[in-house]
Amino acid sequence: MDWQINWLDALGWIGTVIVVVSLMQARVLRFRIMNFVGGVVLIVFNTLIGVWPMVAMNAVICAINAWFIARLWSSRHDEHVYVVLEVGPTDAYLQHLLRTHRADIAEYFPHFDPAADSPRRSAFLVQKGDETVGVVMARDAGDGVAQIDLDYVTERFRDFSPGEFVFRRSGLFRDLGFRRVLSPPGMVAPYYEGVGFHRFGDGYALDLV
Repeated sequence: MDWQINWLDALGWIGTVIVVVSLMQARVLRFRIMNFVGGVVLIVFNTLIGVWPMVAMNAVICAINAWFIARLWSSRHDEHVYVVLEVGPTDAYLQHLLRTHRADIAEYFPHFDPAADSPRRSAFLVQKGDETVGVVMARDAGDGVAQIDLDYVTERFRDFSPGEFVFRRSGLFRDLGFRRVLSPPGMVAPYYEGVGFHRFGDGYALDLV
């Protein structure tokens, strides 16, 4: 029947579109999830029309994606996966990262000034192996308060919150003598309530003692 043919065609096209769109995703977890969903749709489609080699291929792809999704999800808060490195605020590699991601940083941190010269500013790189996944820059605001100016995560890892390893797990701010950490002013889409911060004025604060 025509309506059955149209329905099957639509199902096949939907699965194809999801897979194609997934390949355009820079975020690693989002790519895996979308690719998995597209594969499931195509398994159903190819089963209904009886194309068994495509069913087998998509089943294998879905299994691979499921394995990667489980692995990525389980490592989201694993302190053994990420390493925090303190660098100087004028470090050449840090400045390269700030220039490379300048437009993206400006979108999410409109008040951040990479050219600001503060002798009391600290900088940290969050690493996964040899890949930099985040940059945190903070300055001493006095009275034991660390003011975060930048808490940037590269797009590939934006489904995660690697900054938590700087604020909560690494103990870096406590070791530097701070008693409170304040979130960046004007940050777009803050995530801090999920890593132990509480509402404080227009932003968030983390009490370390």
